[in-house]
Amino acid sequence: MLPFIEKCLFTQLAELGRFASPVSQVITAALSAVEPRIATRSALESASPDSSQDPAGRLMLLAFGKAAFPMAMGALDVLAGCISGGVIVPKHIPSDLDALPAAFSLIPGAHPVPDERSQTAGLVVYDFLSNLTDQDRVICLISGGGSALLTYPVDGVSLTDLQQLTHQLLACGASITEINALRKHLDRVKGGGLARSAAPAKLDTFILSDVMGNPIDAIASGPTAPDPTTYAEAWSILEKYHLESIAPAPVISVLRKGLEGLRPETLKPGAPIFRRVTHTIVADNAAAAQAAAARSQSLGWQSNWDPTPLCGEARHAGVQLATTLSHLAAQHNSNQSLFFQVLGGETTVTLQGNGLGGRNLETALAAVPILAGVKNTALITLATDGEDGPTDAAGALVTGETMQKARQMNLNPADFLARNDSYTFFQQVGGLIKTGSTGTNVNDLVFLLSYAS
Repeated sequence: MLPFIEKCLFTQLAELGRFASPVSQVITAALSAVEPRIATRSALESASPDSSQDPAGRLMLLAFGKAAFPMAMGALDVLAGCISGGVIVPKHIPSDLDALPAAFSLIPGAHPVPDERSQTAGLVVYDFLSNLTDQDRVICLISGGGSALLTYPVDGVSLTDLQQLTHQLLACGASITEINALRKHLDRVKGGGLARSAAPAKLDTFILSDVMGNPIDAIASGPTAPDPTTYAEAWSILEKYHLESIAPAPVISVLRKGLEGLRPETLKPGAPIFRRVTHTIVADNAAAAQAAAARSQSLGWQSNWDPTPLCGEARHAGVQLATTLSHLAAQHNSNQSLFFQVLGGETTVTLQGNGLGGRNLETALAAVPILAGVKNTALITLATDGEDGPTDAAGALVTGETMQKARQMNLNPADFLARNDSYTFFQQVGGLIKTGSTGTNVNDLVFLLSYAS
């Protein structure tokens, strides 16, 4: 998969001339560093002996998220002869499905909004974990997207209610942490729900993180982790975005009952259940960014990784990144072949129109006017999973010439930005980066380049 991605990138970065191939190599190095199968296999091989040996009872495997299938394959590389059975919940049906043992079930879910498949997966997983003993062990593999791919609404809340609320939260620009705080109080499998279901079995969780800083309670809504959030915090998020009067009535009812103490809270830190639960991060955004920086340095570039997480509105981030790049270009030492900076994080988009795009594309679109005429520069945005929002693009390439191309075509970036139509803009002007699904998911990356002519 990755050699194919590098070839695609080389073609799509052709505007960079002689730098297209090495930049492709750098991006591929970033994605290779967080390849789920290798990362999971390495983590299991490095785990303490009692985490990898055959338990006295059954050893079960559960994997869900965008990287569920390759993570499961990594676990099978280490534990194939020990695992009694398993369930895998991915976003896409893998092409090499024949590699899955007969004792495994594969149930694709939906993302970013759960659907009936997600609910079916939630029911199956809940049942899968419900008959374990204290002699059994579960290897749980979690990756980004798990919140939507696996769902089991609490009593009184329907799948339709969760879908409507998710759409509302995404449209108003709520952060993933805020969205997950609500999900944890409306879904049985989240906020420690899977840990409760698996008890009294031993539960070893391995996580491919798509949340900056790797808070285990936030990744996939913390299904095996204690939840520090409360009903009060969940309600305050509705108020923050003025959703308390338009959110589905059953959601309002559940949250109000929780506020009144009529519904139990999610599992909190210190709960006895977590004495038999472990968590290990197998790869994250920092690993990808550091690999990109290391590869660029090996090419002789002046480069660095900025660990400050990208966050906030995508359009604001685009302006800030382009401004930074303009300053770098002005200071660039012509004796250096290329200055390279990598950043990572996850921005949000507040919908104002009905266009097509995602946060990476919107970040890139906002950068276009700022970089207009700035020679020998490039800004590249990339969703590490290869899918930016509801599009088939991973991100986009912006150079100092992008604005000139738009003017020649009588296209105004501000018009496209106003209707959140970043995909259409780059589709017409050029610059879309399409890798296809990469199989991994560790947030987004941005690359800033200033190079000598």
